[in-house]
Amino acid sequence: LIGGQSFEKRTANPAWIKKREETYERIYALRGEELATKKRVDIKVTMPDGNVLEVDKAGESFKAWETSPYKVAVVISQGLADAAIVARVTYDGHVADYNLAEDGMVGDDLMVDEMGAANDVNPHSVLWDMTRPLIGNVSKMEFLKFDDPDAKTTFWHSSAHMMGEAMEHLFGSRLTIGPPLEGGFYYDSYMGSDAIKEDDYKPVQQEVNKIIKKKQKFQRLVVTKEEALEIFEGNPFKEQLINNKIADGTRTTVYKCGDLIDLCRGPHVNHTGKVKAFAATRHSATNWLGDTENDSLQRMYGISFPDKKMLKAWLENQEKAKARDHRRIAMQQQLVMFHDLSPGSAFWLPYGTRIYNKLIDFIKGFYWKKGYDEIITPNIYNLDLWHQSGHALHYEDAMFSFDVEGAKWAMKPMNCPGHCLMFGNSIRSYRDLPLRLADFGVLHRNELSGALTGLTRVRRFQQDDAHIYCRDDQIEEEVLGALNFMKEVYDIFGMTYKLELSTRPEKALGEHALWDRAEAALANAMNQFAGEGGWRVNPGDGAFYGPKIDIKVMDAMARVHQCATVQLDFQLPIRFDLKYNTGSKEKGKEFERPVMVHRAMLGSVERMFAVLCEHWGGKWPFWISPRQIMIIPVHAEWKEF
Repeated sequence: LIGGQSFEKRTANPAWIKKREETYERIYALRGEELATKKRVDIKVTMPDGNVLEVDKAGESFKAWETSPYKVAVVISQGLADAAIVARVTYDGHVADYNLAEDGMVGDDLMVDEMGAANDVNPHSVLWDMTRPLIGNVSKMEFLKFDDPDAKTTFWHSSAHMMGEAMEHLFGSRLTIGPPLEGGFYYDSYMGSDAIKEDDYKPVQQEVNKIIKKKQKFQRLVVTKEEALEIFEGNPFKEQLINNKIADGTRTTVYKCGDLIDLCRGPHVNHTGKVKAFAATRHSATNWLGDTENDSLQRMYGISFPDKKMLKAWLENQEKAKARDHRRIAMQQQLVMFHDLSPGSAFWLPYGTRIYNKLIDFIKGFYWKKGYDEIITPNIYNLDLWHQSGHALHYEDAMFSFDVEGAKWAMKPMNCPGHCLMFGNSIRSYRDLPLRLADFGVLHRNELSGALTGLTRVRRFQQDDAHIYCRDDQIEEEVLGALNFMKEVYDIFGMTYKLELSTRPEKALGEHALWDRAEAALANAMNQFAGEGGWRVNPGDGAFYGPKIDIKVMDAMARVHQCATVQLDFQLPIRFDLKYNTGSKEKGKEFERPVMVHRAMLGSVERMFAVLCEHWGGKWPFWISPRQIMIIPVHAEWKEF
């Protein structure tokens, strides 16, 4: 345990806040001297429409180390400059006197990395503070508003800093980690034996509102490891991050708003006044770095928006969500039960079973029309299968394993390796492709008991799982077919969706040329399906084994769910040595590897049941309702009839 006496009792505006700010200001002056030595060379900025901008409103040339995205946006319109949350900047290259290491952009993003997210840095295409000076010619400048996912992430990240500032002011909390989430943000803090209570929400909200009114600027500062340790002296959690994650002799970055200073790579909004509405939403206890052996921390969650009407709508949807909680409805309608003797595994009661089976039959009804062959595969395998597929290396702890006659076996957590065995069991011809194999096999994953949540996080479930084995030249057609399949399903459900193409990550396996062809095929299919501009690219977020299409589904309460998926896989066909006869007589070209497409429309049937239950509020459409008709006798003599 490292918290110790760093927090003893609630203390408003503790003295260390002022000391930390004084240290920051001294270091800020030193960086200002470094900045003064940089050459202000002319730069050009190209907009997405190809328009090249070179001068500001006053007719002065854009300069490296001086001109910011905000100043560029003002050239187009003041309204755009004020509405933009963050810029996405693609550089042609950097000016000669820019250095990534000197700028603190080499190494781990301390906050993100501790939360288990990727932190690869592409130095040429990055999210950039609107007020941060540019450092080279820009080949593409995009201004992102709140409706863009990257802008939302930035907005909520900044809001987390503001909530952290309020917690320091009110309680003297020792802040640890405060990341953005898909729907808001949280901040963890050390408060010794004290704990956050619901009574604390209102004071935190009032303090954040004061911070909003002050329009405190977000200020970025590059610091050395030694300077970072000096700034965060007395906070053992920040000190541990710095000592463990920053190499000696290197730099990192911090951000300041008001008197809050925090380890952070950014980017952030211009100033705190960008946030127009804030609410503290809930709290919980957690542990430092998620390890129960570490210090106990207090976590406060929040939500914020650039418009008060948006917060009002969000709060209304939260109330709807409480009333529509699938756990409550499932109990009231006698659909599902759970028992302590098998946590995380649903007991499907007769009415719930009718819905469950109808969902499966609903998907099966598409299979014969769309050329799928349904198969059945084993539930348990020798662990050697999972070593061959590569899953054991990363996934064994999440598998239920046991001994069988001296060998280690496990219940399957996914279907794909078994499908590869089936494909490889026969000699395949190019005429056999595409081969579409669908499987509703029962899957088991050893989720931690504390993570189990109704039907949305379970240990036993089924998926409408299918794998398509196809040639390179069939990728586009198969992906388009999967997207059209998805549309038919979600149109019937009355749900909308958004598409994202997640491209090659830095640690991708396979030849770049193959990735490029696959990404182009996915992009062409998405253009045919949604039209150009009807989807967005999520750079570097593909799986290590292939690019994927992320399908974000919205329910009646505007909540986002990740259910359907379409993913390409180049690696499993290699691991299982899958091949097909090309029909070619040319030596060395007689056989090729198929491309494997993982696709699901519902995803987990259990999770989709929960999503639809809440989406429809328990008012099941007639085609899936477990109670389709009820006869009420008007007199006792008619009961027999």
